[in-house]
Amino acid sequence: MSDSATHQQDANKPLNPDPNIGKSENQPTPSKPYQDSRETTDRPEMPLPNFSRTSKQEPSETSPNIPSVSGLDDFLETQAPTTPDSDETILEAGYKVSPAAPDWSELSVSSPDVEQSDSTEPAAEAAKQGWKTAWAVVREVGETIILTLVIFLLIQTVIRNFRVVGTSMVDNLHDGQYLIIDKLSYNPLISEYVGIGGPQRGDVVVFEPPNRPGEDYVKRIIALPGETVEVKNGQVFINGIPLNEPFEPGQMSYSMRSQLVPEGTVFVLGDNRNNSNDSHNWGALPIENIVGRAWLSYWPPESWGTIPHDIPTEEATLKYFLSELVPGANAETENE
Repeated sequence: MSDSATHQQDANKPLNPDPNIGKSENQPTPSKPYQDSRETTDRPEMPLPNFSRTSKQEPSETSPNIPSVSGLDDFLETQAPTTPDSDETILEAGYKVSPAAPDWSELSVSSPDVEQSDSTEPAAEAAKQGWKTAWAVVREVGETIILTLVIFLLIQTVIRNFRVVGTSMVDNLHDGQYLIIDKLSYNPLISEYVGIGGPQRGDVVVFEPPNRPGEDYVKRIIALPGETVEVKNGQVFINGIPLNEPFEPGQMSYSMRSQLVPEGTVFVLGDNRNNSNDSHNWGALPIENIVGRAWLSYWPPESWGTIPHDIPTEEATLKYFLSELVPGANAETENE
């Protein structure tokens, strides 16, 4: 019997458990297929197929002994899973894996540089946006503080508030009354170089007295620089002429000899002449000591109004204006 007949007969026989039977001397012994370590030990060992050549062609010395493709296909068809409850899948070339093993085929592999750039770009953008927001907040707060300081300095340069203490200006100003002081009118730059403002007779001024530095007084200007002032029998004389005082000061009970008001100074008296510490006690007031001119009265509410130099202060209040505007209401109030 020829080799081809023998090989054909062997192919029809059931597989021999011994893989070495039926092999030619030149055919290498196939190694045991890979077996997963998770395979149970009580499963019977699977016999290996006989990959003997069915062709009459002799293997060449240069080509390797490659099993027949037809024999491999027959082997794969006959070696299907025998147990329906098996949780293993037989892959090509006899490899076995468990379905519980992770499937890495759907995962995309990217280079570390790309992953790093993808992860750092959003973080860098968020950090940049955070710095922009913080800087905007800091800039807005800084601008608000600077604007507040500028407004405060301007207000302090132009105006100032003052609280009347004492009774030296009764009946025009009262103890505890709050005033707004105009500092711009008595500024030397305004009065000397611009030619406006400066001391005016009848102005109510806040100043620092020469004999009490650090304190603030409020009095009325009576005489200007270069004038002579004298008090006789309770009457004020300026350059020998009786002074008309429409602001209605209190009657004075003292006399004062004539004296010249030096340049750069003014002569001030309180409206409550008998209870006032003023120029008739300590002399003329340097203009540079004047803080400003009393301009408005803002407290208490019944005293709201301006501080005039030619009429009583009461006649310049909002209350007086309303009473003159509605004389009937004023008459009913007086009758009550």
